[in-house]
Amino acid sequence: MMAAVDSTVLVSLVEDFVSGLQDSKARDTATGVKDGQFTILQVVEALGLSLTSSQVTTRGRGVQMLSEVVQECCRQISVKEVEVLLAFYENRLKDHHVITPHVLLGLKALSKHPALPPGAAVSMLRSIFQDVHVQSLMLAERNVVYTILVNLMDSRETELKSLGSDFVFGFVQSMDGERDPRNLLLTFQIATEIISRGYDMGKFVEELFEVTSCYFPIDFSPPPNDPHGITQEVLILALRTVLTGTPLFAEFLLPLIIEKLDSDVQTAKVDSLQTLAACVETYQQQHLAEFLPGLWASLRREVFQTTSEKVESAGLATLAAITSCLSRSVLSSDSEDGLSVFLQLVLSDCKHHLAEPDLKLVWPSAKLLQAASSTSYRASHFMTAAVIPSLMEQYNTRTQCSQRRTVLDVLQGFIQPPKNSPAVEEESVLLPFRESLCAVVFSAVLENSGSLQITATKVLTALGQHTGLLMDADVQQAVDHLTRLILQEKDDKVSVAVVECSGALSRQHPAAFISTMIPQLKEHISLEPMAQGDSNTLPTEQLSHHALRRRCLSALAAVSSHPSVVQESTPVLLEVLSSAHTGAVCFSVEEVVASCQSLQSIAQRAQDTEETARCFHDVIIPRLLSLALQAALQDEDSGSRSPLVEPAVLSAMVPVISTVCSRFQPQLAVQMVSRLVSLFLDGDVSCLPDNSFPSDVQLLKGASSSRLSQLVCLLMGCVCSLPRTMEVPQVDRLLSELEELSLACLHPFSYTSAAKCYAGLLNKRPAGEALDSLVQRLMKRMCSQLESSSPLRIQAFTLLLWVAKALLLRYHPLSTTMTDKLFCLLGDGELGSLAAEGFSLLMSDSPDVLNRACHADVRIMYRQRFFTENSAKLVQGFNAAPPEKKSSYLKALSHIVNNLPKQVQLTELPALLHLILEALSCPDLEVQLSTLSCLQPVLLDPPAVLVQQLEALVSRLLALTTSPAMTVRSASLRCVHAVANFPEHEVMPFRSRVLRALSKPLDDKKRLVRSEAVRARGEWFLLGSPGGR
Repeated sequence: MMAAVDSTVLVSLVEDFVSGLQDSKARDTATGVKDGQFTILQVVEALGLSLTSSQVTTRGRGVQMLSEVVQECCRQISVKEVEVLLAFYENRLKDHHVITPHVLLGLKALSKHPALPPGAAVSMLRSIFQDVHVQSLMLAERNVVYTILVNLMDSRETELKSLGSDFVFGFVQSMDGERDPRNLLLTFQIATEIISRGYDMGKFVEELFEVTSCYFPIDFSPPPNDPHGITQEVLILALRTVLTGTPLFAEFLLPLIIEKLDSDVQTAKVDSLQTLAACVETYQQQHLAEFLPGLWASLRREVFQTTSEKVESAGLATLAAITSCLSRSVLSSDSEDGLSVFLQLVLSDCKHHLAEPDLKLVWPSAKLLQAASSTSYRASHFMTAAVIPSLMEQYNTRTQCSQRRTVLDVLQGFIQPPKNSPAVEEESVLLPFRESLCAVVFSAVLENSGSLQITATKVLTALGQHTGLLMDADVQQAVDHLTRLILQEKDDKVSVAVVECSGALSRQHPAAFISTMIPQLKEHISLEPMAQGDSNTLPTEQLSHHALRRRCLSALAAVSSHPSVVQESTPVLLEVLSSAHTGAVCFSVEEVVASCQSLQSIAQRAQDTEETARCFHDVIIPRLLSLALQAALQDEDSGSRSPLVEPAVLSAMVPVISTVCSRFQPQLAVQMVSRLVSLFLDGDVSCLPDNSFPSDVQLLKGASSSRLSQLVCLLMGCVCSLPRTMEVPQVDRLLSELEELSLACLHPFSYTSAAKCYAGLLNKRPAGEALDSLVQRLMKRMCSQLESSSPLRIQAFTLLLWVAKALLLRYHPLSTTMTDKLFCLLGDGELGSLAAEGFSLLMSDSPDVLNRACHADVRIMYRQRFFTENSAKLVQGFNAAPPEKKSSYLKALSHIVNNLPKQVQLTELPALLHLILEALSCPDLEVQLSTLSCLQPVLLDPPAVLVQQLEALVSRLLALTTSPAMTVRSASLRCVHAVANFPEHEVMPFRSRVLRALSKPLDDKKRLVRSEAVRARGEWFLLGSPGGR
């Protein structure tokens, strides 16, 4: 009875689908099959009359229903049913073409069946290749055919390979003439699999190449808002994978590339060159030999004649790839050395241009020769033997510095070691030329030409990178010259180049720098300006001596990467700090700051070894702390003031400590933080080298000397730079002391540093009730202090600002409470301006705390999130504020928007346009400049709402062109220039008005303003004129 009912239901479903055109009945039938109500064979039986009908439409509906059910129920179909369906579908492929698409959908479903019977894949493909003309199908049906091929290649590779070259021939016929980019990606994928999986191409190699290479080079521009996301680059890479996949294509591909390089289209040239570079990675000499002259002629032409850097770069990379291919090819006893032949070809066309350093072809020729020599030892040996002697002769015979510099620049290209040097290097190819190269470099260093000296330092750096090339005597002479230039050369550019060269050489040859350069640098750093002459020192001489000290300090940092150098250079810098403190040598605050910066630079660049870490842990940081504490304890009435009590110096010490502590191994970090916490909480001075300090020293008491309390910044450098997983000892007590110091201290630098330290620790505290209760209690105290008439309101505001930043960075829920309080303070008469400035701190990166380098908890896109959640509050506050308070809201808005990523600015600024226009009228110059910098990118692609406000925009921009601030005048002129690119019919009414207004900036006293005015006026002048934009 049940079977009869099911049969009736099935027949009804079939009739409704076939005759009633109710497509949903196919899904209902599939549901029945899945539920076991009936089988696929019963569905076929019920469709019998429809499948054998004389009406094409009826047969088509029947096959369509069957295929849709098969697609839905593929996993439930048995092997026997698969055989029946396969036989049926193969037979139906011979039917009317209207039925073919439905048959292909059924075959697509069967091609994914996990239990496809043996031989079914071959049978299916033979039927498709014989009975279906693929390119006469619609796009979607062609896609189905290619998908069937992909499915079968993934699951039935062995069976398909049994077809031999017939499979390749069938595929070639199927894709021949395909034009749709979606289908082309599939066909390129199939072709790639044919090549990479070793399918037998037989005599159809050329046919497979021709059917794919007809698309080379790809010229495709996707339609706007393309939902498929297919780009020209995607197609190019897919086709390149096919064309470069096998050396069997070499005899067809190389002539094609030579032909395509004659194209006038830059993208076609670049594609051809990159494809050539890719294919030679799989080729051998025998594949290239016949085409080398033609390939070289094309490459030479592209590099010599091109005006495009992309084409030149691709051409040089391709030349290097060809040389690499020829270098690794295995030669037989009777074969010609293709590398030598090719390099001789390159030399014959390029070498003679090197003898003409004034002509434009010297650089293209040098680049070609360098590219050819850079990929292998054999090629480098061949080229240097041919080129280096010629360049040496050129340098020695030329007398003009410009020509000598050109020769040296070219020489550097040949000396520079290749980026991917082999693991086991043979002796340097430059070894035979060592003496003459060193003589040339040292001769150039002695010249009076700064540009020649700079180039010589680059060549010397390159020579030093060759292991074993420079002898000890050469290194010593080089260090002598570099030291002399550091001490005597006043040209800043030369000094920078010399310092960079010294840093590079010191990594390979530390001993020479320890014995020669560092002692002389130390001597000149310690010299007083009066020691430079017998008479009184002139102001210019004093400035020159300060510049010399700065150069010496910079050089000390640059050469200190090797641990042995660090051991010698850091005591010199510590001695500077000590002498500055004691007054033994007179150092300015700026020089002391520079010494701290050099220590930080050493901490960053020094090799991360146990020896270096111990040096900083045991010597440098304790010494810094000791000197700072000695200076703080110095009697203020003594008449002498140590530079080490200056906030600028202490601020420069912080990065030294934070950089070192952030790189410490856990064991050293734990020891260091424990010592510092004990020092600041308990006055434990036992960790300091000079243990003559009083035992009751209190560093975190606001009532104590400001000189002592400001040392909290050094504590911040340590405890706030540790990883979040590392626990700070006595952290609760520490937080309590920092809270008191930040809220009760009267010294600005002290309470600000305490607030930053508190925020840095809070940011890394684990989430939970303890943190929430701590923040809530702190918030109550800060609000109470802010809402009172206490003279300590600014201290509470400072702590509020830094704590808000600490919580905002980690997305803590209570950060909203903090930032809402800051918004409320924008209307405060005393703190409103400071609150507005505070939003710059909230949104920008802090250099010394709460940044990723200090392991702070910084979530991605916190700025965008803050803007999204608070922009409406800002607008509401602005609208409700009295006129005299509105400037604070505008300043806050400018700081928030200016720190957003540019793309977010472009999206969000139109909604805030009325506030932006108000900000342009704000008398605060900082607000004006910040707003203009945000506005300019939007003006380049203006939204409709901006065009509607053109009158107000132009009026405000023109008013700012006469601002007293040069930066505001320049920025407003750039915006006026951008407005000229609005739709012409919109801006034409303003043309005469703008031109009159721009006449005054044309006579501005500042050249940068005049140049901006000229560009803006020229753009507006051309509006509406023949030949204008």
